[in-house]
Amino acid sequence: MSELSSKHLLGIKDLTTEDIQLIFETADNFKDVINRPIKKVPSLRDITIANVFFENSTRTKLSFELAEKRLSADVINFSSSGSSVKKGETLLDTVNNILAMKVDMIVMRHSSPGAPHFLSRHIDANIVNAGDGTHEHPTQALLDTFSMREKLGDLAGKKIAIIGDIIHSRVALSNVFALQKLGAEVMICGPATLVPKYITSLGVKVVTDIHEALKWCDVANILRIQLERQHIKYFPSLREYSLHFGVNKQLLDQLDKEIIIMHPGPINRGVEITSDVADSQHSIILNQVENGVAVRMAVLYLLAGASR
Repeated sequence: MSELSSKHLLGIKDLTTEDIQLIFETADNFKDVINRPIKKVPSLRDITIANVFFENSTRTKLSFELAEKRLSADVINFSSSGSSVKKGETLLDTVNNILAMKVDMIVMRHSSPGAPHFLSRHIDANIVNAGDGTHEHPTQALLDTFSMREKLGDLAGKKIAIIGDIIHSRVALSNVFALQKLGAEVMICGPATLVPKYITSLGVKVVTDIHEALKWCDVANILRIQLERQHIKYFPSLREYSLHFGVNKQLLDQLDKEIIIMHPGPINRGVEITSDVADSQHSIILNQVENGVAVRMAVLYLLAGASR
């Protein structure tokens, strides 16, 4: 297999296991590229990519932009703040105006779940979902599982705990889909108020005891408390959350094994994770950032090939 089964990356749910393995193999090659003195390749020098972000982003936007430039693509950055969106322009009109400038690929983040899927039915360009509401964030799940694979090898049978604010997280759902396609076991841990009711229907274990989750897992992927998405109180206070669900060195020292610590960022230090854990030898948080560029290079390269 040398190309993806779809011309878009809308979600992990739509990918096959073979698609994921192909992305990983391609990312392995690009990781070699970005670690050499000359970090650019001419693979997409005839491609124009628009980063269309309707939500604030730092890591994802920078990672995509760097991946695009490493591939020698022409890059356009669009932010909804200060744009015609504020004047009432529709999503479709905005994107069609961008495409009229002969753009080949759209990388889009939007607050509405399903926005990239809607676009894919109305435009011809390749679309990469960079996060749609609380639905999916496929490239984050790909870089997370790629990072786990680097440390653990084959993920089949490995135990991965996803801990924290599950109900507001697009990372959680994409990770569940990716890990299950790769044969891993998944446990969800968090306050009952932050775990959606439907999650058990996905075949994952659910616990509300952080000690149980950490004792069970090989990898703990710790998610941020997304206060900006919370319009009601889901727990008494951040201090209360930290006491019951925060991962600290004392908790890890109680385990009879070493586990891998991950976090998609940005980190609320002292809330879901303490600095002595985030910066410890068990943490691969910065590896995730590095791998994000290689994985996004692989996705863009493969999608560009699928459209030719």
